[in-house]
Amino acid sequence: MQNLYLRFISKSLLISSLLLSSGLAVASGLQVSPIFLSLQARENASGLTLSNSGNDKVQAQVRVYQWSQNSEGEQLTPSRGLLASPPMIEIDPEERQLIRIIRAKAPPQGTGAVEDAYRVLVNEIPIKSDNQKTGLQFALSYSLPVFVQPVGVTKTSPQLQWSTHLQPDGKEIKLRVSNRGNGHAQLAGLSFTDTAGKSTVINPGLLGYVLPGAIMNWTLNVAPSVLTSGGKFKVMMNGTQTTPDVKMDTSIR
Repeated sequence: MQNLYLRFISKSLLISSLLLSSGLAVASGLQVSPIFLSLQARENASGLTLSNSGNDKVQAQVRVYQWSQNSEGEQLTPSRGLLASPPMIEIDPEERQLIRIIRAKAPPQGTGAVEDAYRVLVNEIPIKSDNQKTGLQFALSYSLPVFVQPVGVTKTSPQLQWSTHLQPDGKEIKLRVSNRGNGHAQLAGLSFTDTAGKSTVINPGLLGYVLPGAIMNWTLNVAPSVLTSGGKFKVMMNGTQTTPDVKMDTSIR
C-alpha cells in the first residue's frame, strides 16, 4: 500500500511543479486551493476549498498522512495528528466545499523541536455521467503539503548542506542535500553556471522537498563534464532564488 501512496506523491509533485506560480491545482472539473498549508502552533485548524468548474458532479475523497523521509525516500503513514472533515464530498457543478484540516494533537514543542510535516491526498472518484460518450475517464490525485510549526517559533527555516558525488559508472552525478534546520526546504528551478558563464538548466520545475533532519538524493540530468570545470548552482528555495555552497566531489563512490 505504501508504494501506492508514493505514486500519489510522484504524480502530485509533477503537477505542483507545473502549477507553482498559480497556487491552484486542477483535475478535470475539480479544483483545489490552496496547494500548501502552514499552521502556527496556536492554530487548531485550517482549510482547503474544493470547487467544481465542470458540467458534472464531482466526488472526492480527502485523506491525511504523516510525511517523513528516510534512506528509502518519501514515506507516508496514516495520520493521527491532523484530520480532514468531511473526508468524502460530492460537489455539484459551479459549487464549492470547504474541507477543514483539524489539528488533533499538540504541536511540536521542547528544545530542538522541528515542524511536523503532513500530506493531504485529494482523490477524485470517477462518476458515470449521462453525458459521457466514451468509456474513458480521467481522475487525478493531488498531494498537498501541510506543515505545523513548533511552539514558540513564528517561522521555521531550513539549514542545508549540499554536495555532488560522481557515481561508480562515471556517467552520473548525484546531488545530496541534508537539512539540519527546523523547517522544510522546497527546491525548484535548479541550474548550474560554469566559470565561463555558461548556464545549464538541470531541473526547470520542482526538484523536491527536504524535511528537517532528512537527507535527500537526486540524480542530476546533466553530463559530469558540465560540472568538472567548476561553477555555481542556483536554485529556488522556498520561493527565493539562492546560490548554495555545494561541495563538488568528483571522486567515484
